[in-house]
Amino acid sequence: MKSKVLGNIDLITLSLYFILVIAGWMNIYSSSYNGSDFSFSSRYGKELIMIFINVLFLIGILFLEIHIIPTISYYIYGFIVLLLVLVLFIGDKTGGSRSWFIIGSFKLQPAEFAKLATALAIAKFAGKEGFKFLSRFRDFIISFLIIGFPAFLILLQGDAGSALVFASFIFVLYRQGLPFYILLIIFVEILVFIAFFFISLNALIVLLIITALIVYFILTGNKKETLNAALLITGISLLGFIYVVFTRRNIPANMVLSFSVLIVAVFKIIRTFNKRKIIQLFIPLILLFYIGSAYSTDYVFNHVLKEHQRTRINVLFGIKKDITGVGYNVHQSKIAIGSGGFFGKGYLKGTQTKFNFVPEQDTDFIFCTVGEEWGFVGASGVIIIFTILLFRIIKIAERQKSVYSRIFGYSLASILFFHYAVNIAMTIGLAPVIGIPLPFFSYGGSSLFAFSIFLFLFLRLDTERNTLFS
Repeated sequence: MKSKVLGNIDLITLSLYFILVIAGWMNIYSSSYNGSDFSFSSRYGKELIMIFINVLFLIGILFLEIHIIPTISYYIYGFIVLLLVLVLFIGDKTGGSRSWFIIGSFKLQPAEFAKLATALAIAKFAGKEGFKFLSRFRDFIISFLIIGFPAFLILLQGDAGSALVFASFIFVLYRQGLPFYILLIIFVEILVFIAFFFISLNALIVLLIITALIVYFILTGNKKETLNAALLITGISLLGFIYVVFTRRNIPANMVLSFSVLIVAVFKIIRTFNKRKIIQLFIPLILLFYIGSAYSTDYVFNHVLKEHQRTRINVLFGIKKDITGVGYNVHQSKIAIGSGGFFGKGYLKGTQTKFNFVPEQDTDFIFCTVGEEWGFVGASGVIIIFTILLFRIIKIAERQKSVYSRIFGYSLASILFFHYAVNIAMTIGLAPVIGIPLPFFSYGGSSLFAFSIFLFLFLRLDTERNTLFS
């Protein structure tokens, strides 16, 4: 068995993993080093201990009887979900979220392991024989419940960043047959969300109506129906505006437009419901969905989010500047990265990191240490290594005979991509600060262990790549 494992293990992926872990520890050492003698009680010392323990644990995984993992996938998922529930009641509140179990000097964040557990569960469920998205609506619903339930529990903890990571499973489901139009709907939804911060709600509703009419004409080719729908919406809206003027009621223009769309959409749906014309039904429904989404965004932003959360979003989109408040971390991070220039200031020579200008510089903002000391060359190198690892995982996933192994591999690739892309983007001001670590770099045992176990379980499955797991 040992010779089979050692002979089949993917050495390229293994090498990339150790390069990232070693580079990560070097940056933790640099960001927390204060000139004193080496100490295992320091953050870099604790991280080194965790790395050694992690390596021993991973060697054990490589010689694990891997056939047992698919069998107990649901049990692992259930256990982690139980921990997510328990942490809401007995967990320690740190950084505004109740996400940690603390026993003496040992800290455990169940949310980090929830991603792995969800990957095991979705691989087990979606990898079963006969699984189909389109013909079995039950499979569609259960898949989203498996992914959404732990995300909901993590959201209750106050850790929105970790909860958002679960959205990356959409790519896994797409690989398993989720229709492309679902991805397109999600992409447009993101655009609607962003547009809300740059144009008025009135303009956004008008833009949605015009876009829907154009798409309807392109897909159906029916000029008459498109024109009739446009005239009906315009006519009903004019009657609504006249009513508002004469009655002197304080009704926003966007409400009048939305009500007009609702009337025309319902009329259209009723007319075509029995004719089985999917496009004619789909366009009005999706337009109502996006209009409802625009109103939801408006309500959540102005009435649900806290002031500092609204400020953080406004800072991200450049609507507001707050470099001494919520924008301080990102501002200092960009200064640190920019000061590194092309080749960097040199290892252990970063002034921004040495004088602690950047908060959380060895956890969520550790990439600024890379940028300052290693410069553009080093930062690009880290991104390239992560990208090579990502494509290597996808390549390995595609060569699996077992659907279970392939889904598990795509889950790893999706989560890894989300983490490193969003973490790096938030350190340079291209994404909101949502508090997710950079895999294998950020200080913290939970993240290191969770991602390492994830990767090594996949490598162990790959050593049995011709085996069908169920």
